[in-house]
Parts: sequence; C-alpha cells; structure tokens
Amino acid sequence: MESTKYIHGYSKREALRLNDQADTLDNIIHNDSIFTKGSLVLEAGCGVGAQTKIIATKNPDSKFISIDVSEESINQAQRLIKSLDINNVEIRQADIYNLPFKDEIFDSVIICFVLEHLHNPIKALNELKRVLRKGGSMIAIEGDHGSTFFYPDSKYAYLAIDCLIRLQRQSGGNSNIGRELYPLLKSIGLSDIVVSPRMVYVDSSRPQLVEGFIKNTFTAMIKGVYDKAIQQGIIDRLTFEKGIKDLYRTSESDGVFCYTFFKGFGIKE
Repeated sequence: MESTKYIHGYSKREALRLNDQADTLDNIIHNDSIFTKGSLVLEAGCGVGAQTKIIATKNPDSKFISIDVSEESINQAQRLIKSLDINNVEIRQADIYNLPFKDEIFDSVIICFVLEHLHNPIKALNELKRVLRKGGSMIAIEGDHGSTFFYPDSKYAYLAIDCLIRLQRQSGGNSNIGRELYPLLKSIGLSDIVVSPRMVYVDSSRPQLVEGFIKNTFTAMIKGVYDKAIQQGIIDRLTFEKGIKDLYRTSESDGVFCYTFFKGFGIKE
C-alpha cells in the first residue's frame, strides 16, 4: 500500500469541511463534469462522498463506481449517498494502485483532489488508464496552494500556508500538484489533453464564497494542521495564529482572496 496517509485526518470536522468545499465549488469545478448517457464511470478516491454526490446527481443516466482505500471514509460515503437517495452509485473499498477491475471496462475515469496525497501519482494514473477503455476520457482535478494570493497581503498567512505544504511533502504528497496536471497526463500517454485553470476569486460582493471558501474551506484546512506544525517545530504558535488571523482578515469587507484549481481532460488512444 503506497498511498500517502491523508494529511487532514478523518474527523467529523474534516468531513464537514470536505462537503462545504464541494458544495461551494460545484459550479466552478464540476460545471462541465458531464458524461455520455449510459456511461460507466470510475470515481477514484471518493473519500466521504463529497464530490460523489455532485457528479452523480449531474449525471443521472450514468453509473458510477466510487472507490477509496479508507474504510472509514467509505462508510461515511455510503451513508451520505443513501441519505440523499442517489441510486446510480456503487461504493467500494479499493487501492488506487491495484484496482480490482479488468482492463478497459470504464467509459470514463474521474479523480478529484487525490493526486496531491499520493507518493506516486504517475503509477496511480497508469492504473486508472489500464481500466479505461480506448477512446475513454480521464478527468483529473487538483488544487495548488502555491497559487494563493490575497489582500491585505501577509507574510504570516503565507508562513501558515507553507506549514501545510511542508507537512504534505514530508508525508509523500504534493500540495502544489495542480500546476503539474498537463505533464502528468501527458506522461501516461493520453491524447487531446486540455487543462483549464479554475480560479476562485472572492471579495465581499460574493458572500457565499467568503463564508464557504475563505472561512470554511481554505482557512479551515490550514487551521487543521496547527497541532502537527507546532509539534514538528515548523512554526511557532504566535506566528501561526497571526497567519490564521490574517487569512480571516481577507474575508472582511475590503478583503480579496484568490486560489486556482486545475482541471485536466485527456483521452486514451
């Protein structure tokens, strides 16, 4: 088993954050996550089902098999999908590096916010390509913490963000993998690759994003590594707390916050 331990943990608070993130970013990230009717789609790394509920609802005439390595996450995803009465999803526990499927059985594959957590993203992508039929499409979506900028500017906020980047690197992941999507998809031999940046721009004229993204998604994610960052001596408490305070400052009436996700599409020849 080579996948990186999920840096954010599996708490109820993290599950809530993941669902807040998915709901907030729906129209930015998944406005074009549309599959041909009758498709069999593999969702790799479904986690607690936060993205699953969105893509499955957008594609009621497609069948989804959603997998994750974490039994705890799978159980949460199953409860969520059942509570929403979504009937076109089958959720299974599986290792992304060793999928329990025959070659070329899926019409499409989607992997969202997973590659950043993997020791070997190319190995995972090649395994996903194996189970994708010829002519089938692969979609990969990732964030890039290095794309963050804001007003008022703050060196303390960047130091707090860097804690997550460093911790994820130490555990074998890459918080800045979004910028690498094109070369990653190209390295596994996909054709017709298109990568589009999906910028989240937030100011006080967009109150839903102020609450949903600045506070409940991004700052909550950075706050989540507070204990680990302090314990490992990456940062001192006062600096980290000042950084979090300055991130929240960007949500005030004169604040601005920007972050870029990247969405890649490719075809298996």
